[in-house]
Amino acid sequence: MDYQLSDGFCAKDIPTGIVQKIMGVTYHENDDIKISELAYLELLHYDFNGNIAKGELICNKKLAKEVLHIFKDLYDVRYQIEKIRLADEYGGDDDLIMADNNSSCFNYRVIFNTNTVSLHGLGRAIDINPLYNPYIVDGRIMPDNAEPYADRQKDFPHKIDESDLCFKIFSSYGWLWGGNWVNKKDYQHFYKEQSRVRKAICKLRSKIL
Repeated sequence: MDYQLSDGFCAKDIPTGIVQKIMGVTYHENDDIKISELAYLELLHYDFNGNIAKGELICNKKLAKEVLHIFKDLYDVRYQIEKIRLADEYGGDDDLIMADNNSSCFNYRVIFNTNTVSLHGLGRAIDINPLYNPYIVDGRIMPDNAEPYADRQKDFPHKIDESDLCFKIFSSYGWLWGGNWVNKKDYQHFYKEQSRVRKAICKLRSKIL
């Protein structure tokens, strides 16, 4: 694919150099998703200093245009995301990714304490500012250095809740939020299930036209 939304926002087939970089790290041969079903995205975002920074993501190819529109919307409202780097920069280690507050998408891995492939492994989930928006399950806070941000009654910068622009923008495209889960909470986690794709395509098409 080759899709240019605007300056600084484009999606393409994963370049050869990036394929070589992710092989054996965040991508492993599997029966769930092929390299050809993934897309490489280049985008812009505002960092925590309010400066424009470059970011890169790998996501499911079926969601690539939509993801670009989401990040363009975040960019247009100057929403601050500290960094957006491929999970491979951290060896695919989710703990390191979260602890460094890196926002990312694709990483072929299982859900914590299960044998189930995460939606990150299908390029259908994106974590935003994960240090400030931790994953909490069975009393454990992840990443370990996120304890100051586990109390969601407190006010602090970069907190995602239902009043936050990040939540509102992702939700407007039909993405779901882990902060609404009952038995565990994943405040960083936005995801798009297969059944919700068709509605979003209609929304995206009308926006493009």
